[in-house]
Amino acid sequence: MRLLFITANRLGDAVLSTGLLGHLIEGGGVATTVACGPAAAELFACLPGLERVIRLEKRPWGGHWWRLWRRAAARRWDRIVDLRASPVSLLLSSRHRRTLRKAGQGHRVESLAAWYGCHPAPAPRVWSGAAHAEEARRLLPQGAPVLGLAPTAGWRGKLWPAHRFAALARRLTGRGGPLRGARIAVFGGPGEQGQAAPVLAALPEAIDLVGRAHLLTAAEMLRRCRLVVANDSGLMHLAAAAGAPTLGLFGPSRPEHYAPWGAKSAHVATAIAYDGLFGPGYDRRTTGTLMESLTVDAAEGAARTLLERA
Repeated sequence: MRLLFITANRLGDAVLSTGLLGHLIEGGGVATTVACGPAAAELFACLPGLERVIRLEKRPWGGHWWRLWRRAAARRWDRIVDLRASPVSLLLSSRHRRTLRKAGQGHRVESLAAWYGCHPAPAPRVWSGAAHAEEARRLLPQGAPVLGLAPTAGWRGKLWPAHRFAALARRLTGRGGPLRGARIAVFGGPGEQGQAAPVLAALPEAIDLVGRAHLLTAAEMLRRCRLVVANDSGLMHLAAAAGAPTLGLFGPSRPEHYAPWGAKSAHVATAIAYDGLFGPGYDRRTTGTLMESLTVDAAEGAARTLLERA
């Protein structure tokens, strides 16, 4: 069976769609083409039965969709699953077609499952290879437990202040902390060095892993962490999907839709509720962090509770 799976432009949304994709290829015998944004393309490199990944780099006037059509029109697909309601999926030949027009209520993982008719909702997952695991061991060798920090995000409103990340890391790994003596590793994607720099400056002993590895190698390193504390971001979802205990920090996004998924995940939110964060003059491009009302005390309490549970 030939499957065309059209998923998200952003990494986090693409990770949340992997549970549905895993359901579609379960049992094998599926030759899959994935169309997604460049930030998510590496996520699917080790997908079982993968034929190819088509990177959809946004172009004016929807030119990326025509590029996809040119690359996909020569085939007759057995199934097309389009999570972006793209015009191109309607122009391709397919025996079976499903197009998501609008996300349902509840968490994204659950809404995708309900839309497609999967019960229970399949959890997001990461497919990686031996080479990624080996590289992860080289970059993050065995030793003391690791506290992973992912202090970056897609826009500045989601960035918890760097000095609070540093203070939380000191509390968790210092005397009396639940991860006393643990190493600290700082994660981030390509081009996010500037966002991570203040945290690295405040924690000079930390291992700098920002933009240094293939996405699946990053997933393997996150899997090795005793705890990952992350802003609401693609790395947060990647850590949770990899199976690491993951604490997501939320403010100007809704945890009921986008909290890290899984039994070993939790979230903590700003004291100011979502609807109260966007005041007069708010501009996503220029307004700074909206995470100031999330205290180190609140984050530490949530981290300790998650560690006790996980």
